[in-house]
Amino acid sequence: METIELKVEMVALHEKRLRKCLSKVKGIDRVEIEGSIQKVVVTGYANRNKILKALRRVGLRAEPWSPHNEILSTYASTSFMFHQYSFF
Repeated sequence: METIELKVEMVALHEKRLRKCLSKVKGIDRVEIEGSIQKVVVTGYANRNKILKALRRVGLRAEPWSPHNEILSTYASTSFMFHQYSFF
């Protein structure tokens, strides 16, 4: 059993499309989606390239997850919070 972490650019509407797409790929046992940081964790015996190809075929941008993505998403979410409230 292999765990594959991916960064998928999506909004809340894409979650259903993402789950439907991945349900058709053979060898996937479980899909976990963290929409706030655009992270998808796939558990099973499917090949990473096969999963990426299936997601791109549906129109979703996907790439392998890296720790750098987590740092960027944390920075982006905190900077958004500061820009939402104007002090001047």
